Amino acid sequence: MARKVRMGMVGGGRGAFIGGVHRMAAALDGQIELVCGAFSSDPERSRLSGGDLFLPPERSYGSYAEMIEKEKALPEGERMDFVSIVTPNHVHYGPAKMALENGFHVVCDKPLAFNLEEANNLMQLVEETGLLFALTHNYTGYPMVKHARQMISSGQIGAVRKVVVEYPQGWLATRLEETGQKQAGWRTDPKRSGAAGAMGDIGTHAENLAEYMTGLKIKELCADLSIFVDGRLLDDDGSVLLRFDNGAKGILFASQIAVGEENNLNIRVYGEKGGLEWHQQEPNTLVAKWLDQPTQILRTGVGDLAAAAQAHTRIPAGHPEGYLEAFANIYRNFAKCLQARLAGVAVDPIYDDFPTVSDGVRGMQFIEKVVASSANGAVWTDF
Repeated sequence: MARKVRMGMVGGGRGAFIGGVHRMAAALDGQIELVCGAFSSDPERSRLSGGDLFLPPERSYGSYAEMIEKEKALPEGERMDFVSIVTPNHVHYGPAKMALENGFHVVCDKPLAFNLEEANNLMQLVEETGLLFALTHNYTGYPMVKHARQMISSGQIGAVRKVVVEYPQGWLATRLEETGQKQAGWRTDPKRSGAAGAMGDIGTHAENLAEYMTGLKIKELCADLSIFVDGRLLDDDGSVLLRFDNGAKGILFASQIAVGEENNLNIRVYGEKGGLEWHQQEPNTLVAKWLDQPTQILRTGVGDLAAAAQAHTRIPAGHPEGYLEAFANIYRNFAKCLQARLAGVAVDPIYDDFPTVSDGVRGMQFIEKVVASSANGAVWTDF
């Protein structure tokens, strides 16, 4: 296919954070171009945001419904190929549903939807339409996460026994939402965020990382959620005990009131023969610990790493490779699958690797079960 994949965006206008991240990630490989957008619920702000990005005025739309309707009416050689949804949680379902119903593929920020019912509806639509749907659990895009996944699936550390995944942040240790800070405002508002606060925002990343890296599924959980900041309506801290489908046990901790922490997502996986440790703030390094040999320090771009790790490594060893590159791996893989679909050819399986709508449904189930477990006195709850 001798052209770039064309992207339309919902959300991500002036003052937004994650929209810019998505645009940078989508542009990094030169395979995707932004051609249109509905960047705000305020039509004028949306058009101004489109001007900031040098889009033609006629393709800076006042609403996502207008964008989808007008883009569908364009000739096939001009219209967008997919929609990227970068809005707060309560505005994921509407544009995703309408895009799928009108034949457009979708990339959506996490969590998938506002509640589990919406998530299940989207999964049914994806199954009915056969369209591509990617969810940006971007931490699965890191090369050393993929290498760890391969080590575990190939049995190098033996059967997994214990998983410890932590995601501490400290930015909501005070009632920041009262200062007008936009990101804090919607994340702590149950009308926009959904049933969970910290567990919905970052706990779902921890859940997804644990399942992706180990290849296991959470079977049962026992959760204790807390609100430490007076007046806050949603959890800002939580601990969850996990039981996996192979009999392994786990601990998941997510907090946004851990003072001094920045974005310290980390995971440790212990098997019968060895253990693995990875930290998002030092993503080029994977530590392998062994029962009968010295600890190993594995590095991105060095040595005989798994093919998936090599395919998702972008720059030579010793150069920092992080958040944006991992995010871009999700977009690149989605673009390669979409290009293959449009060209009528098979995609290289190594690129058919990104979180899907089913991962999003797992995330919404996780939120629902964690909230229910905690509300019922931290009881064990089937996943």
